[in-house]
Amino acid sequence: MTMPWVRARASVAAAAGGAALVLLGVAAGRADVAVVGVAPLVAALWDWSRRPRGAAGITLAQPVEQPEPGQMVVRAAVDAPADAPAALLAVRRGRTPAVVTLVRLDDGRRTVQVRVRTVRTGPQELATAEALALGEGGASLAEAADPVEVRTVVLPGTPRLGEVPLPPRLRGLSGAHESRRAGEGGGLRDVHPYTSGDRMRRIDWRTTARRSPQLRELYVRREHALAEAAVVLVVDSRDDVGPDPLTWRGSNLPDPLEATSLDLARTAAAALAQAYLGQGDRVGLDDLGVLRRPLPPGAGRRQLDRVRHALAVTQPGIDAQARARAPQLPSGALVVLFSTFLDDEPVDVAAHWQRTGHRVVVVDVLPDLRTRHLDGRERLALRLVSVAREDRLAALADLGIDLVTWRDAPSAALALARRRGAPGRRTFASAVPR
Repeated sequence: MTMPWVRARASVAAAAGGAALVLLGVAAGRADVAVVGVAPLVAALWDWSRRPRGAAGITLAQPVEQPEPGQMVVRAAVDAPADAPAALLAVRRGRTPAVVTLVRLDDGRRTVQVRVRTVRTGPQELATAEALALGEGGASLAEAADPVEVRTVVLPGTPRLGEVPLPPRLRGLSGAHESRRAGEGGGLRDVHPYTSGDRMRRIDWRTTARRSPQLRELYVRREHALAEAAVVLVVDSRDDVGPDPLTWRGSNLPDPLEATSLDLARTAAAALAQAYLGQGDRVGLDDLGVLRRPLPPGAGRRQLDRVRHALAVTQPGIDAQARARAPQLPSGALVVLFSTFLDDEPVDVAAHWQRTGHRVVVVDVLPDLRTRHLDGRERLALRLVSVAREDRLAALADLGIDLVTWRDAPSAALALARRRGAPGRRTFASAVPR
């Protein structure tokens, strides 16, 4: 279908002004006035007669590489009639003002690279573009092409962490951590008399010569076995709140240039998954807000890809229902819970896991809040929510559950390294403004 072309306002004004001057000169008998009006009238008519024919359109291409938070490149391709010399390209993202630029067309086509900066993760709109083709001299305009948008799933980043907490009991017959049982690969466990099943290469000849000079009994060196840790990451996707408390009601969307609590949870969980999988442990994923089949614990690079993709598509459910019981975990697993702790459910499930013998580490992912623009009633409401939240965090500390506040990777890495050993009773510092 051919889209009609219309005259530009400047061309219409020039033609109308020229015609008025010609009529005025003829009526007044002033040839000089009529000659002045002929030039813009003829130019407007000439440009209009050379207007392009056909439709103009625009397409947006997905990023070539798998997107991660940061700067991504989206290709916008403008397709117009071959005789269209230029086009106006408008690109916007979310509620941000559109960026409008004039691009020159070669045979009616032009591909423009649009750089999009994002700190958000998960499914999102990267850009929305519109194009308006121009005729010669800007005298004619095509109808604006239908806006097109490109959506993608942005995977959470994986910042590097140092030492990470371990469960009290290790499992498996291989891994990167030294267990308490006898085996191979770890540090020295003891020196024991040779028994059936011991390997000859484990004989400690110096100890044998010292304890049994007549070689009536042989002694072998026994080592600790290397085992693996089972870690289950649990994300509380029921809340996705931004730094502005006014957006918590849901009527206003968070700023797309600010990370929300779910963005922080995705990044923190992906970083911990990489840290554990990098040292040979097994990592699984579950969601506290959605009743669906969890990702079972696994190992290797492909498991990291599965965890990152599952985290990226995790989002608040419209029909989220309260769980009848806490998610079931493998025996002896370490559970890491990521939540904002704006209600009692994550505290209850963490206490249940603690009572059943699991080591629990909770990660607070509530962003740093902006409160300067709040009025008196809004500040009071936020204060009430903050007091209740501080009580929940204090209850977790009383249970001996480790608490880590995630605002950025370096500070969180230091806090996790301090909690590498056995769990214990710890205090916490509230990050909610008073």
